[in-house]
Amino acid sequence: MRVRRALGAAVAGIGLTALANRTLRQRAGALEPALVGEQKTFRWRGMDVAYTEAGDPENPTLVLLHGINAAGSSGEFREVFDGLAAECHVVAPDLPGFGRSDRPPLRYSAALYEDFVADFLGEFDSPAVVASSLTGAYVAAAVRGGGVDVSGLVLVCPTTKAGPQPKRWLRELLRAPLVGPAVFNALTSKPAIRYFNADHGYYDTDNVSEEWTVYEWRTSHQPNARFAPASFVSGYLNSDVDLGEALREADVPITLVWGREADITPLSDGRDLAEEADARLVVFDDAMLLPHVEHPDRFLDAIREELPPAQEQQG
Repeated sequence: MRVRRALGAAVAGIGLTALANRTLRQRAGALEPALVGEQKTFRWRGMDVAYTEAGDPENPTLVLLHGINAAGSSGEFREVFDGLAAECHVVAPDLPGFGRSDRPPLRYSAALYEDFVADFLGEFDSPAVVASSLTGAYVAAAVRGGGVDVSGLVLVCPTTKAGPQPKRWLRELLRAPLVGPAVFNALTSKPAIRYFNADHGYYDTDNVSEEWTVYEWRTSHQPNARFAPASFVSGYLNSDVDLGEALREADVPITLVWGREADITPLSDGRDLAEEADARLVVFDDAMLLPHVEHPDRFLDAIREELPPAQEQQG
């Protein structure tokens, strides 16, 4: 009798968990673009990668590559996208596994994102690039030694490590049916998103609207949303590139943008990297990992200083 009751309770628990997971996905609904512009698709390795394009195509091209996190998307550039599009031909993809791009249940890796960055940038004629956090390492790996032709780089708090050393058990836990979605739903609940934003994303959480928090929640509750973040939180998206060496080999103008209060990638790392890579360092007070969101006008000023080389190409 006790065994029967225990089995009944287990079955009921499994059913309730499955129902909760399905209900959250339904509540999230289909995801609209985070940025206003022409919505396009880049077909890559059997995946549809969504991107937003804006600005005069005759202007210099600027590609914006968002950072990696459980709720990552091109919407990271929402505060500067229109300002940049007024002067540039701006292109902002949702990386594979994120946003409105396809999210197949792959075991995502740093090598996959390095290949994507190289192939996507190769679609444009010597673009300038803005990349955030871990994606900065993928860009550095793609362009080192002239591998991909770009006109300049702006890297926001770039890093090669944004998780632990690879932990297979953690990745497979999040990939597992039933329990994986349940754990991921807890990690991407609205309270959890607010906590992570306050802990290391934003210096002043008043700069995060409730509307944006809802969008982050919705993008992290799309079908298959957990698979790319499963590799991220378990350390499989960490890059092996030597960031300083790769940036030296890039042989293009490089600006590093850093929030003075960033703690995951402290300013001391930025100073060391700027010296090693012979790069310009721009420091934003009252900012952590997202100075381009918290101080968009100042960020636009910093970006504009990198545009003249691209404008000369156009001439």
